[in-house]
Amino acid sequence: MQASDYNPMLPAVQADPYPYYATLRENAPVYFNEQLGWYIVSRYEDVIAITKNPAVFSSARAVVRPEQLDAAEKVAPTAVRAFRRGILLSEDPPLHTSTRSVVSRAFTPKRIAEMEPRIRRLARELISQLPRSGEFDLIKDLAEPLPLIVIAEMMGAEPRLRHEFKRWSDNAVATFYALARGAELSGIERTSQEMHDYMSRALEARRQQPRDDLMQALLDNGVREGLLSVDEAIAFCRLLLVAGNETTTNLLGNGMHALLSHPDQLERLTREPTLIPNAVEEMLRYDSAAQVFFRKVTQDVEVSGTRIPAGANVLLLFGSANRDPRKFQDPDRFDVTRNVTGHVALGHGIHFCLGAPLARLEARVVLEELLTPERRLSLVPGQHLENVPNFNVRGLKSLRVRTEPAPGARASA
Repeated sequence: MQASDYNPMLPAVQADPYPYYATLRENAPVYFNEQLGWYIVSRYEDVIAITKNPAVFSSARAVVRPEQLDAAEKVAPTAVRAFRRGILLSEDPPLHTSTRSVVSRAFTPKRIAEMEPRIRRLARELISQLPRSGEFDLIKDLAEPLPLIVIAEMMGAEPRLRHEFKRWSDNAVATFYALARGAELSGIERTSQEMHDYMSRALEARRQQPRDDLMQALLDNGVREGLLSVDEAIAFCRLLLVAGNETTTNLLGNGMHALLSHPDQLERLTREPTLIPNAVEEMLRYDSAAQVFFRKVTQDVEVSGTRIPAGANVLLLFGSANRDPRKFQDPDRFDVTRNVTGHVALGHGIHFCLGAPLARLEARVVLEELLTPERRLSLVPGQHLENVPNFNVRGLKSLRVRTEPAPGARASA
């Protein structure tokens, strides 16, 4: 395998990027891919240094050029305007600092911590619906519905709209992918307009009759203080929907696949549930949902001996950084007892994932409720694992799991 074989757009790379990452780290830690026009950075130390230097490595105008957005806006005005207004990942200080502070005041640690009893009840309800003996789809039956219900309730959505929220969340992720690839936008525009109309009505309803939810917090902390326009508040509703939904779904899907693929680790975690919080971090490191991030270089700079000119696009391989043996010993081994301090699965620096505390909480609760001595779990053999077709987000479409009572388990367990 050669460094030139790496292209994140290729299905083979998306299916298993880690051998490609190893080749890049060892042979070309800063590699210019002529076909893509990107400088690709794969080592942990370099990724960290770049994320700490937003003045030189800018998030603004990375991936999608202004002229691309201008052209796309003529075809899909609602989708592109939402992308422009609500994508914190594409902002630099000081704009990023002020904008994120508004959203953070709505998505507070206190508000998230208060959700634990409700999250636990939901996890128990969903797990109780799984067969006592047989097969189920971990993605469709647990990893998707749990975070979707949680974020919909936090935003104050009616229960009947949960499926719409999932469709809108998928559409928001697809918008980024379509803009980056120059793909068709007409279907994305229709769905974006539906979500915009709903959020507009929902915010207006909260002007008339305040409620205790995330949309009300955005209205109070952003719109009424003059820090956000209504359209910007709607765009950030979309951002919160994605942050509170996609992150957990992919963490549970990728993480449970890793755990079930290592029966010794599954057995130990079931026997020692106090290891679950650390296991969540190892799941994040081992198979990160967020694989890549982009930067644009504002001035000539040198990284690991390679000169990168001003104006160049840089692709940061966070998934590779989490498997760098210079940082993590034997990094391709899945170990729920590993010291995972410093992993970058949820971003790093000013762009650290807004939904990280919620994702960690939901994953911990699910593992505590799902992994019990009375239940045996294993992967259904021979299944074809298909990834969500996205070059920057890694997640499974489906994960078939077999469950059966453990020997000696009570019939009522």
